[in-house]
Amino acid sequence: MQHYDVVGVGIGPFNLSLAALAEPLRENHSLQPLFLEQRPVFAWHRGMMLDGATLQVPFLADLVSLTDPTSRFSVLNWLRETDRLYSFYFAENLFLQRREYEAYCQWVAAQLPFCRFGTAVTRIRRAEVGFEIEYTAPSGPTMATAANIVLGIGTEPVTPFDLPGATLHSADYLLHRERLRTLDDVTVVGSGQSGAEIVLDLVRGGAPGQRVRWLTRSAAFEPMEYSQLGLEHFTPDYTRFFHGLREDVRADLLRTQGRLHKAISFETIADLYAELHMRSFDSLYGGTLGLAGDTGATLLPGVSVTGATYQVQQSQQARQSQGPGSVELTCLHDRQKREFSVLTDAVVLATGYRDRIPSFLDPGLAALLGPADLEHRAAPGVFVQNAEQRTHGVGAPDLGLGAHRAAVILNALTGRTVYDLPRRAAHTAFDPEAAAERDPGIRIEVP
Repeated sequence: MQHYDVVGVGIGPFNLSLAALAEPLRENHSLQPLFLEQRPVFAWHRGMMLDGATLQVPFLADLVSLTDPTSRFSVLNWLRETDRLYSFYFAENLFLQRREYEAYCQWVAAQLPFCRFGTAVTRIRRAEVGFEIEYTAPSGPTMATAANIVLGIGTEPVTPFDLPGATLHSADYLLHRERLRTLDDVTVVGSGQSGAEIVLDLVRGGAPGQRVRWLTRSAAFEPMEYSQLGLEHFTPDYTRFFHGLREDVRADLLRTQGRLHKAISFETIADLYAELHMRSFDSLYGGTLGLAGDTGATLLPGVSVTGATYQVQQSQQARQSQGPGSVELTCLHDRQKREFSVLTDAVVLATGYRDRIPSFLDPGLAALLGPADLEHRAAPGVFVQNAEQRTHGVGAPDLGLGAHRAAVILNALTGRTVYDLPRRAAHTAFDPEAAAERDPGIRIEVP
């Protein structure tokens, strides 16, 4: 049975970052890692890989650069190796397209032989020393032991209701895109970046006369907070500050920070508005959308969808035009406390994601998991990636902090400073003690 210093479960961007930063330690034989992923290849948000869609973070938020800009796994080195560095330079665009980012990650993964795809972990339990990991490889069932494990299994879609054939999550949008474009009426629920991109895609490519409806319980279709000082909430400084707060204070803060991580890019809002503007012109001058000035799009914020039922179409004509049935949504306008209903052919739920519960952990081991400490340790020897927003703040799912978190974990599990990390990365001092370090005019009272 092979023993490893660390076994990572799941190979998304965050565990791939950890693997890339661990490679030099493997090469000098100071760390023996293994990373396992049940999918056959690296894949990232395939259902939202829309043409032209970009990351919401600049290219330096790759797998390694913000911790080790000299790494051969940087996105700049990938561009050089694929003979696209000058093209990227002249494009003057800080943001990679999503399909570029996925290709970059696949390039990194292909160079790490200890990243094994098509291997599904079936059980992890405590062993006499460390953990026993059972997994199914292409060659058959296999077992290994590890001193540490890192859970990077990602999140799972949130679906407040499920009507097969009539509702789907935004994570699967591209799989159903062509069918959705042929329907007479489609409703999108949720006003984050995914919801906005789907509405824009349907407005641009839907069938003539299609009604696209956009509902959200948010008070407005809000743009992302993208000022430089706002972005400092995605620094290690803010992570340390947030982690030190009481649990109830952290929860209250997260409820107020939607615009930092759940809102819409200015570019997407501008693109959608431009489309609606031209639709309003077309409807006035010979369009087919119905009433003069009607764009065929309904944008309705401040609305909670409280339920959904499947309505079977009675007439043959209705069945031919809309399929076997449609969905009736029951809705509540939150400010007016007014109930109403919506009849639609299909619903796309852009309703976000939640932490995935690892089913392969032995119950006794799962019971030991608690809030992650500042080194992202949820139990002795068990580290987590992107499952600690409640303890580490809005930066937990952000790609820009991925390399830093990976370095923190590597330093913790090796017990030494493998990577030097910045003591201060933000101009904002999030608490008086941090401010007092550089400002002699601030005096902290000692209790």
